[in-house]
This record gives sequence, C-alpha cells and structure tokens, in this order.
Amino acid sequence: MGYETELQNFIDGVWMGGDAGHTVVNPVDAQRIADVPFATKADLEQALAASERAWPEWRATDVEKRGAILHKAAKLLRERADHIGQTLTQEQGKPLAEAKAEVLGSAQLFDWYAEDAKRDYGRTLVRPAGQVSRVIRQPVGPTATFTPWNFPIYLLAKKVSAALAAGCTVISRPPEEAPGCTTELFRALADAGVPAGVAQLVHGEADVISRTLIASPVIRKVSFTGSTAVGKHLMKLCADSMTRVTMELGGHAPVMIFDDCDLEKTLDMVVPQKFRNAGQVCVSPTRFYVQRGIYDAFVKGFAERTAKVKVGNGLDADTRMGPLANSRRPEAIDKLVQDAKAKGARVLTGGERGESGFFFQPTLLADVPNEADIMNNEPFGPVAVSRAFDTFDEVIEQANRLPYGLAAFAFTENGRRANLIGELVESGMVGINTFALSTADAPFGGVKDSGFGSEGGKEGLESYQVVKAIHQA
Repeated sequence: MGYETELQNFIDGVWMGGDAGHTVVNPVDAQRIADVPFATKADLEQALAASERAWPEWRATDVEKRGAILHKAAKLLRERADHIGQTLTQEQGKPLAEAKAEVLGSAQLFDWYAEDAKRDYGRTLVRPAGQVSRVIRQPVGPTATFTPWNFPIYLLAKKVSAALAAGCTVISRPPEEAPGCTTELFRALADAGVPAGVAQLVHGEADVISRTLIASPVIRKVSFTGSTAVGKHLMKLCADSMTRVTMELGGHAPVMIFDDCDLEKTLDMVVPQKFRNAGQVCVSPTRFYVQRGIYDAFVKGFAERTAKVKVGNGLDADTRMGPLANSRRPEAIDKLVQDAKAKGARVLTGGERGESGFFFQPTLLADVPNEADIMNNEPFGPVAVSRAFDTFDEVIEQANRLPYGLAAFAFTENGRRANLIGELVESGMVGINTFALSTADAPFGGVKDSGFGSEGGKEGLESYQVVKAIHQA
C-alpha cells in the first residue's frame, strides 16, 4: 500500500475533515506526496467532547495498566521503525538513519514514563500524633499539544507520553508538513490499547485549532514547542482562560571553544552536530566563539569537514544532510547569509541555495559581527557563524548577550572553568564536551525568551499534574 493511500485510509478512520486541507510535498524535489484534509470547527468540538468523556476513566485507570499500554506502544514503535522512519524522511527530509533514531528515541520516552508514573510518591508532612498532612499530585486534565516539523515524532512523543502517563487525555495538533509519521505514532497508541478519546490527533490550520482548543473550558493545559513569537501569542490566548502552559521556544546556542580543548576531536564532534537535521534543531550549535590562539586552525578544520558533508536525498544511504523541511527555509537562510556578507562576514564554505527542492549548502561564516542579523536571530538551518574571543569574561558576556537561553555548549579540559561555565551561562541546559542534552530522564527546557517549564525527566511528568495538600485532624 502506498504512502498516500495508507495515510488517507487511516485518517478517514479516525476523524472527518473539512474541504480545506494541505498538500504534503517531498522536500527533495517539492513534488506532491498526498493531500491531507483539515479538521473543521465541528470536528474540534467533537474531539473536545470525546476528551472530556474519556478523562475520568483514564485518570482512574490503574497505573500498572496505563504503564503496560505505554510499554506496548513503545514496542510497536520499535517494530515499525523502518516504515515510520521512511515516511518521516519523505515528509521532512532528514537522512533515514536520523529518522529511525527519532522513532527509537520516541519509544524510549514511552518506556520511561510508563515506569516514572509508578514513582510518583508524593510526601507526608510531620504532624502531631493523630493528625495527617500529605501532598499528592493529580492529573491536570485534558491537554492540548502543538508541535513543530523539525522532530515531528519525537517532540510529539515527549508531550504525549508524559501526559498519558500522568492520567491526562490529549488532543494533539502535529505539523502540517509531517502528517504521515505523526499519524503512525497515534496508530501505535491505538493498537497498544489506548481507549477511544484518550489520545486524539487533529490535522488542521494552526490558528483555528489553537483558538478553538484554548478557548474551551475542557482544556486544562497547553504544551507548545516552536518559535518565541508564536509561543507569546499562545500565552496571551491562555491568559483569558487561565490555562496552564509549558513553552519550549527558540534558541540560538552559543558554543565556547577554549584553546585547551582537543581541537581535532572537538571538530569531529561539532561539525556533524551542526548539520544534523540540516541545522533545524532548537539546540543546534550555532554561534561559535573560539579563543583567538586556535581560531584560524578551528575555522580551517571546520570548513574542510563541512565541504565533505554529503548532501542529498535522505533515503540514500550515503547522505549526511538532507533538504530543509519546507520552501520558506532556504529563502530565510539565504537572506541571513547575504546580510552577514554585506556586514563583513567571510564565507569559508557553502553559502548557496540548492538547484532544486529545498536544499541549502552546509555553510560556515567567519568573523561575523554582532550587527549581522544571523548573530541575533536563530537561523534554524545549516549555517554556523564564528568569531574569535580573548578572555573568559568576554565569551561569557557574548554567550549571555541574547534574550534566548535554551542550550549552550563549551569545550575545555579545565575543570574549574567547566564548573564556572555551568554556573554563569544563562541557559536551561549546558553541555560541556558533549551535545547529549535531550534524554528521557533529564529535564529539557529554557529560560528567558526560550520559554519555561520542562519536558523529560520527572519534571516532564509534573508538568501535567496539579499539586493537592490534604490535611486531616
């Protein structure tokens, strides 16, 4: 069964769509893959009613049974990783190996929360004999989630796994660019035994869905991953209904390269990481601040490695970077590169759009001034920007200069310096000699304009719960 037929059959079996819709295209050649109908407002009202009906039963479901369903969903995702990965690559463009890794990472999240919900103990307060005061956590209620196209399955799974484990029902609006792979995630949930109405997927126009769901008294919590501008807009909508929010917003990650690092090893790490998912990663290393004594050697080695990155169709085994996810991205990145060049930056490699599809060359810019737009606005693409620094205080100031604070990285062999970096950098996550930030057991989130609240770890479960104090005399 082909992609289009299989996707349409499953969607038709889940909900009815309106006349309007979205054409899914392959970013390799911009050719049509399938058409996906959009949910009408009536569809959304039905979804809200179903979520409200299902919540009492799901929250009352024994934690062992909920955990067993989530474990089964994880098992199904692993069994279907090849098929789901191929669908993801066709829709979003990333290399197949990265797509399959995303599916497997999503399975890990369901396994983690299946068990973490069993460790939600609460606490008992010290009181005189005959009195009891205890603190418990309970599910917040029906939840709405909104997720982007850069990691369409993983970012959706990160929210849905924690919400379901906590005992919440979920209505999710996935990215319109990737309806097939996200539908497969919900197919796995349905096949694992998640009851009807507990986990629902609604494809549709973002503004219509967000306004309808957030305005409803049924929805008790909103979780959003995306741009800072859209996050602020959704927060304003949530204010009218006092709806709780978790916001995982944009970043512009600084990378501090000190002269005591193992330069070759560092380069071998940072270049593949920069061009992972074509740089379309909210924690992608982007602003490279390199100590002056090794600056020339660093940019030379970076450029040499970047020039060797194989760009092509993500389904080809030797591809290391695929196209960007949609037609908007190459144009936006080209504008940033041209602005940086006009303001004095040097293009050491790349810097051009591809001849077809949504490709943009892996690019390294050197000597980029702070006045360049790309030093202040997240490129969200395959562009690394670099400049030299002299002192520790200077690089900390540069790292903290922007209103973003999602992720930051540093490479140094000096233990005291590493400790100071962890304390002084204004960021929700700091990686020192590593890029491993997003794991099932660790909180993932930012500060300042990069949002608030965390996903992953016990903090992720708690974000879908309310605290209740019970006092008995």
